[in-house]
This record gives sequence, structure tokens and C-alpha cells, in this order.
Amino acid sequence: MNVLLIGSGGREHALALKISESDLLEKLYIIPGNPGTAQFGENINLDVKNHSIIVEFCKETKIDLVVIGPEQPLVDGLGDVLRKNNILVFGPDAKAAEIEAQKTFAKYIMKSVGVPTANYIEFNTSMYQRAIDYIKQKKYPCVIKANGLAAGKGVVICNNSVEAREALHSFFIDKIFGISGEKILIEEFLTGEEASVFAITDGINFVCLPPSQDYKRIGENDTGKNTGGMGAYAPATMVTDEVLEYVSAKIIEPTLRALGTEGRKFIGCLYVGLILTDEGPKVIEFNCRFGDPETQAVLPLLKGDFLKLLYSASDGNLDKDAISYETGCAVCVVSASKGYPESYQVGYEINGLENIPQNVIVFHAGTKNIAGKVVTNGGRVLGVTSVSQDNDLSAAKKLAYYAMAKIHFDNIYYRKDISNKAIKA
Repeated sequence: MNVLLIGSGGREHALALKISESDLLEKLYIIPGNPGTAQFGENINLDVKNHSIIVEFCKETKIDLVVIGPEQPLVDGLGDVLRKNNILVFGPDAKAAEIEAQKTFAKYIMKSVGVPTANYIEFNTSMYQRAIDYIKQKKYPCVIKANGLAAGKGVVICNNSVEAREALHSFFIDKIFGISGEKILIEEFLTGEEASVFAITDGINFVCLPPSQDYKRIGENDTGKNTGGMGAYAPATMVTDEVLEYVSAKIIEPTLRALGTEGRKFIGCLYVGLILTDEGPKVIEFNCRFGDPETQAVLPLLKGDFLKLLYSASDGNLDKDAISYETGCAVCVVSASKGYPESYQVGYEINGLENIPQNVIVFHAGTKNIAGKVVTNGGRVLGVTSVSQDNDLSAAKKLAYYAMAKIHFDNIYYRKDISNKAIKA
């Protein structure tokens, strides 16, 4: 079949690699893609925001399946437009994608079916003074979240009322997240290990991929600002079979059912962000797509036909046997541009990509090809993923950092502690 993949990051590079392994694939196109995805298909420079152009391209190239990677095109309704033109899509429609786009909606869904999550209260810009009064008597630490999309950066953990007031000012007065921060949630702080679970679903049936754990903070030992993710490893061993069974029965199944009842049938990848508290697993957030960088650690561990899995979910008849996880672990370390997640410079040549050892995959995230040279083109630049078929996480970590040391570009930055939590445990 002919497949169109939407996106340009490390997640899309990982998806392109896995899709390309399928015997079902005739031709893979990626809009807009990056130098990494070009190894597995044809990058096409079209405007994803122009839905009519995307539809026209799909018809001209006889696309059998569109896989939408990032959240923004899903929230903007690209899936809706494609389906109206009888084009099969892996990814939810705009109404179902609100599970990520509107955190208050996600809380409503969870509350309606008893999915465990943090207690919270909502405020908007017109309630600024009420929010100030609330944080004066709030128990700390607490979490302040932008209600809308913020590229994984719209969460602030506040240790006292001074930090909370600064956060409120940045959201409501400085408007650092624009309209996404015009409404916020102030949540209780939950303690425990975090983990991510991807549920591939046709809206009713679902299959869970190996759980993972990502590292959101820019600094080692989980310090500094939240980012889109500085690394990940899989499988996350703290998500035992028993925990995964609970998550499936008490979180994923009722959430999909509630979305269906609301007329928002969810087709695609439901990302479940968990925290494993003393009271059991609770939901931190839902996303409407594959997580990044977790995808770069999870997909290399899968056996079978990944494209068949995506197609069957999109076609409404999920084939749970299309893929399997048998053994192995993976560590993904993200190299970023110094200054990320705030201001940073781009355009630096990347050297050393030809020196990568076996069992390591370098996923391109923020890169560009200029006159035959690969240069930096984003905050998160590369994801270096090592795989150990022997389930030796320490060896996988060592190999990932060995490979990372062979890569050079000006202002390179990466954390040195990815997977340490699991190794120490």
C-alpha cells in the first residue's frame, strides 16, 4: 500500500523506520519529513495546515493510509477532512483529540468514569486575583498546567507560593503560552515514578505497547524547566504485568468507552501518562498521539508488522496479533541545542553520524539538509537509541552514550542520566 506520514520529528523518523519494514508497503511519503525519514521514503514539502492540498496529494498518489504523527494537525482536524474524502487515517478526529488539546476536557472524561487522577481546580485569566488568593492557602508542592497545547512545556511544579505566583504571572500576564495558557489547572502534586503507555486502538479494542519512561526536565536529576523530553527507556520495569492489567481495565478501557459515548470515538494511539503512587496508578495526562521521545525507545523493540497494526486500527478491526514484544530493552538519549527549551541557535553542522556502532539508531528530530550537509534545525536535534536484545539496560545505556560521544555540533547539550532510575532500582 501507499502510505503518507505527517510530521518532521524524531517520532516520525521512528515511525517511518518501522513502517518501512512492512511487506505491505509499496511507497512511503512523508510531509514534510527530515533527513532521517528520507532514508525510508520520499519527503514532500507541503504545508500540513493546508488541508485541501494534503487531500489532493493523497488522491494523486493513491494513498491507502495516512498516519498523523504530531498533535497539532489532529487537533486542527486534518483527520476529519481526510475521512470526509474517504481516505483512511491513523489518528483521532478533532473532537477526540481534545483529550490532549483541552486538559479540562480530559479531567471531565476521567471524572465521568472514575479514572484515577490528581485533584484540581480551574482558573482563567479573568480569575487572576482569585487564583492568587487560592495559592496563598494551597498545600505545596503543587502543579500548574496550561489547559491547551504547549509542546510538552506547559507544566510548572511549584514548591511554594512565590513560585506559584511567578507561574501564574507568566501564564496570565506574560502569556508565554498564548491562548493555551488562558485557562489553567492547579493540581495536587502526586508522588511516584512516572511511566508512559501507548494504547493502539480502533476505538473499542486496543493493544498496549511496551511501557516506557521519559525524562521531561532539561537538567540532570530532574531539575530545571520542562521540555518536550530529553530521553527515554523501555520497557519501564516498574509497570509490571499486574500494573498494566490495572491500567488497561481501569483507565484505558473506560476512557475509550466514555469518549465513544460522547460521540468522540478515538482511533489511533492513546498516550497514557501515568504516575505510580502508593494508592495505585493515576493519570497525569492523556495525549492523542505517540509520545516523543518514548516512541524512539519503544518501536525498535517490536516484532511483527507495525504497518498492519496501524492499518487494522484505522480500518476498525484491530489486529492485536500484528505485533509482539518478546525481549530486549532500549535507551534513547536526546541531544539538544544549548538554551533549549528557551532560546537557542540553529544552523550548526552535525558531524560524526557516519561513526555510529551497530545496535544504535540515530533518529533525526530537529535537523535539515543544506548543500549535502546535515545541520541543526531545532531545540531537540537527535535521538540516539541503543538496543540490547539481552535486556541489559546498563549495557544499553553505555552504548547510547558511547555513540552520542561520536556526534558533534556546536552548542550540543544532553543529559547524562537517562535510564539511571531503572538501573538503580
